[in-house]
Amino acid sequence: MKILFIVPYAPNLIRVRPYQLIRTLAKQEHQLTVLTFWHQEEELSELDRLRALGVEVILHRIPLLRSAWNCLQAVPSQIPLQSVYCWSPLGIRSLQQLIRSRSFDVVHVEHLRGARYGIELKKYLSQLNKSLPVVWDSVDCISHLFAQASASSRSLKGRLMTSLELGRTQQYEGWLVNQFDHTVVTSKVDAEMLGNLAIKSWADRNHQNGTNHRQNPEKCVEVVPNGVDLDYFGFSDTPRATETIVFTGKMSYHANITAAKALIQEIMPIVWAQKPNTQVQIVGKDPPTEIVALANKDSQNSAHSSLPNRIEITGTVPDMNTYLQQATISVVPIQYGAGIQNKILEAMACGAPVVSSRQAAAGLNEQSQSAMVIADNHQTFAQALLDLLENPEHRKRLSKAGRQYVEDHYAWSVAGQRLESIYTTSIQNAQRQSY
Repeated sequence: MKILFIVPYAPNLIRVRPYQLIRTLAKQEHQLTVLTFWHQEEELSELDRLRALGVEVILHRIPLLRSAWNCLQAVPSQIPLQSVYCWSPLGIRSLQQLIRSRSFDVVHVEHLRGARYGIELKKYLSQLNKSLPVVWDSVDCISHLFAQASASSRSLKGRLMTSLELGRTQQYEGWLVNQFDHTVVTSKVDAEMLGNLAIKSWADRNHQNGTNHRQNPEKCVEVVPNGVDLDYFGFSDTPRATETIVFTGKMSYHANITAAKALIQEIMPIVWAQKPNTQVQIVGKDPPTEIVALANKDSQNSAHSSLPNRIEITGTVPDMNTYLQQATISVVPIQYGAGIQNKILEAMACGAPVVSSRQAAAGLNEQSQSAMVIADNHQTFAQALLDLLENPEHRKRLSKAGRQYVEDHYAWSVAGQRLESIYTTSIQNAQRQSY
């Protein structure tokens, strides 16, 4: 297939879903043209690897001032700030030029931040009287995430922003589902949430227009799960550290901030009461001052006792594998979220035993319960850590079970095949409608 892939941020190992889907489709010998946008040059690190696979990459820079101006204009409207953050008039002109000069079989639009490009493209295709299917990868149901964050985030900025965005994002996401040929998400939970929003949006519009359509208001919302690069995140069964707990992720993200605080302030004091030498590593870029301050406080306390420093905040690291492959336990104490937590899959792939909150594991299938330990609250989470720290044989069993689980269910090749099938269906539907 000739695929036009629109990504509102440069795909890389941090924005792993579009990066790996593009790689997988290219390896399956599809012809891909990627139109993408960037703010800072460090975002472009992995694009040469895509080009080496024969992917054409068309880049447009969006200055941060442009994104700020887009958001400022959207504040008094009913449009979510997320949907305008990566908007570029130059980008839409480039997209229109591509449609005029090239022939594509299907268009793939990534995320809520990219959805507006898909909407404008649909309008332009209508003007040209062209039939070209557009698939929207919502990734997650963002309003489902915002509903949880507005109530549970320990980041004041996170609570304020998600509260502002919640209502308008619910309306916009519900409307968007009915604008595209297909919508895909990472998990069944997100598919259900988006489907409900689509039904409500359709019903509200029918009521406003005085109509009573019998057509099913829920267009296809289908699951294309995230995967894990099983080669990059290699399994290691070499001896691990004896008392080292690792939490990974982009630490400026409000859900990770909330999780890190819960780990250090609520869970680890219970563990430290019995295992005072247990080390915690918070691994990921852009840790905020409030997380760094917790480590500094622990360091000051250690200076007045015989205990070593127990909290390490790494910031950006060159390779996450090093930490996951030596961790005694990988923890995912996420209090709220959407979609699939890649940090779980990556830890399992590396053979790190995983303890997760039930919220973090919600996007995984039922078989995951035999490959990890799931805890319902801070007390049971801490007890699970203590039990595993005392039981190396149980850790070894989880290590092997976790690796087998991701091999069976979450290879990127599986996601690529699922996406191929959705593209084919969209193309066939578009061809029938054009006759």
